[in-house]
Amino acid sequence: MRKNTMASLLLVVALDLPLIACEDTKARQENEQLKAHVAELVKENGDLGNRVDELTQENTALKQENEGLKAKRSHTKSTKTKHHRHPAKHAATSPN
Repeated sequence: MRKNTMASLLLVVALDLPLIACEDTKARQENEQLKAHVAELVKENGDLGNRVDELTQENTALKQENEGLKAKRSHTKSTKTKHHRHPAKHAATSPN
């Protein structure tokens, strides 16, 4: 009986080894795919970080330009002379 038990155990182990190896191979392949995906995401994150920096600098430059234009506008507005309309001095003479 011990021989049968031992043979059964060896048979089970022998049949499970390819299955375990197959699962291990699939896990390794999935691991490699995940590593590649993570590398892509890291690169994309770096690119997006650079883009954020560029946009922040552009935004700062535009704010400065806007402030300069506002200051120039208010300066030119205050120094303008106001044009007042005067009623026409063409008084109609009445025939007396």
